[in-house]
Amino acid sequence: MLRKLRQAVWEALVELSQSGLVTGTSGNVSGREGDLVVIKPSGVPYEKLKPGDLVVVDLQGNVVEGNLRASVDTPAHLEIYRALSDVGGVVHTHSTYATVFAVLGREIPVYTTELADLFGGPIPVSAYVPPGDKGIGIEFAGKTRPGRYRALLMRSHGVFTAGPTPGDALKAALVVEHTAKIALLAELLGRPKPLPPSEVEELHSRYMKGYGQRKG
Repeated sequence: MLRKLRQAVWEALVELSQSGLVTGTSGNVSGREGDLVVIKPSGVPYEKLKPGDLVVVDLQGNVVEGNLRASVDTPAHLEIYRALSDVGGVVHTHSTYATVFAVLGREIPVYTTELADLFGGPIPVSAYVPPGDKGIGIEFAGKTRPGRYRALLMRSHGVFTAGPTPGDALKAALVVEHTAKIALLAELLGRPKPLPPSEVEELHSRYMKGYGQRKG
């Protein structure tokens, strides 16, 4: 079941593994279609994953299809989906530079136009929530800015990102890590100034309306 969604989640998992945002079996990707969610199984090496290995659960966490145990982060993913109807994909990583900010309990400032384009503001940081707890989803829904791309640094843990599709959520994770690296290096070398909020809003609006190819 959900063959296309399985393929989309699997492709995002392959790219996630190749991107350097995860190590070992850490991190996960999920995708939603209606009231069903496709998610990475727990502890399975990325290079061994196949679309058919992914687990299908409903929004209450009941396994609908699959022989493997779903990711330990499933409760957090499901809470995000239950709270945010526009979200169709979620990615979780422990990517290095973004997690540095998460450990410090610091948001990632908008030093770059890239961050302004996708998120329209800084990347917020949550209170500490134990890994796998549905409270991660509650923090995510409450602290992220509405829009196509969402991201939250989980205190002392890592990063959760979301979007309309698994691919969008992955793109968000890649941009968060890239801009966290730039922010950290810039702060080590000097005293960078965040972009003015009005400019951030303008960049974000223009990007959301005009980036990419028009349909039709």
